[in-house]
Amino acid sequence: MGAFCPIPLGRFKRKGIGPGLAVICFPMLIVLATINARYAHASLGLRCLLANLGELRQQTCIAEFSPAADTAEIVERLLAHAPRIVGFGVYIWNVAETTWVVEMLKRVAPEVRIVLGGPEVSFETAEQAIVQHADHVITGWGEVTLPQLCRQLLDADRQAPPPRIQAGVQVSLETLELPYALYADADIAHRTLYVEASRGCPFKCEFCLSALDKTAWPFNLDTFLGELEKLHARGARRFKFVDRTFNLQIGTSIRILRFLLDKHAANPDDPVFAHFEVVPDYLPEALKEIIARFPSGTLQFEIGIQTWNPEVQNLISRKQDNAKAAGNLHWLRQNSQVHLHADLIFGLPGEDLASFGRGFDRLVALAPHEIQVGMLKRLRGAPIIRHSAGYGLVFDPAPPYQILATNCIDFQTMQRMRRFARYWELVANSGRFANTLPVLLGTQPFASFLAFSDWLYASTNSTHHIALDRLAGLVGEWLQSRGVPEDRIKSLLTSDYAGQPSRTRSVVGANPSLPQRQAQHLA
Repeated sequence: MGAFCPIPLGRFKRKGIGPGLAVICFPMLIVLATINARYAHASLGLRCLLANLGELRQQTCIAEFSPAADTAEIVERLLAHAPRIVGFGVYIWNVAETTWVVEMLKRVAPEVRIVLGGPEVSFETAEQAIVQHADHVITGWGEVTLPQLCRQLLDADRQAPPPRIQAGVQVSLETLELPYALYADADIAHRTLYVEASRGCPFKCEFCLSALDKTAWPFNLDTFLGELEKLHARGARRFKFVDRTFNLQIGTSIRILRFLLDKHAANPDDPVFAHFEVVPDYLPEALKEIIARFPSGTLQFEIGIQTWNPEVQNLISRKQDNAKAAGNLHWLRQNSQVHLHADLIFGLPGEDLASFGRGFDRLVALAPHEIQVGMLKRLRGAPIIRHSAGYGLVFDPAPPYQILATNCIDFQTMQRMRRFARYWELVANSGRFANTLPVLLGTQPFASFLAFSDWLYASTNSTHHIALDRLAGLVGEWLQSRGVPEDRIKSLLTSDYAGQPSRTRSVVGANPSLPQRQAQHLA
């Protein structure tokens, strides 16, 4: 197999260790690199490419970095391999940082051929700054096209250079080498492993790049489960399925869940955790039956509601039976131990603040464990852009290209909702205020939390770097201003801080009065 740089550079920086002290780099013809969203992620895309490089695989290595890495150190680390080709996986979360790396790399080592790939450079390619600095771009699938391009670039006898921009060749999944043996032991021990039982999506939701897919294509299930078996035997216990529609083919879903359930049955003290993205309105009885058998802490479902507004759903080509989706969420919450992560998108064309608020309240009533409020993003190539003129969609030109305004929502309201989403993560999704949250939300969750969000920002002038103790004090101060008795506030915060003894005294200590404690937190 290809070589690996075993620890992403950002990991060293957090520990204060220089990369040269811990990593020995060997000469390689090709380096495949990316900046992951965080250290705990291991790039599935790079491993798919490496697995399919054929005879070039032995002369190729993977170099993964995290956002904390310094640009010059990334370039130094890449050049330590003395490569002739460096390929970068470019995504919405790393395009800015990768652009800096590519520009510097071309300045200090212009002889190195730079190849870009990934969803961020697969559309609107020519107008992007990063493309101007690179030598070649592969749009779409890369497993077949990358090795072809690398052979051409390494061919000393070739007279004409290969085309600068190449459309990736999409082939049958059964012809591809699977990448899972390329997860290192360190990945298995410390990181979430990404796996895919299928690619593509049959749905056409216009905010998503998968709207461009014609359908979903499955990998051979027996082969895929065989690879999961090998990973499990090596100690892998955390899997994140990147399939866009895990419950599309129920027979496949059940076989995968049975595989996981068998692992639990064989060793209940060594559980396997799996994350799936599921269609909210399709949960047949056969699937319910097996889901109900999973113990707590072993399954997580990401459930994309996005919007409950039927007119908005029709506008963006999203097919969803809202009644069935709500019924399935209710069933999962009442009859299973699955951790439920539900998504809503703010800023969709045609949806105003009141409509979103009603949808938010409806979702809160169904009690998923987490609700992610995401701001609409203009993914390059996604069909949502067709509504820009008719619905006044204005997007930030810098990644991640978030919505700034629509004809229903002005810029100031959009800013309020960005803060709402951030504070919801800190207070609700963190799980740190589980007992206090229902009181904070009351009978009108959206209106109540938006008012709290506005007040919290006015009190702190910040959405980040709010210490937990201070945040707890602010929550208490807000509840007191809303007429909640001090004794009840103290009881709620005490119950939430049970199990966190080092923080309990500073937040709900018996001696100071509540106003005195609030003053301490605001200092």
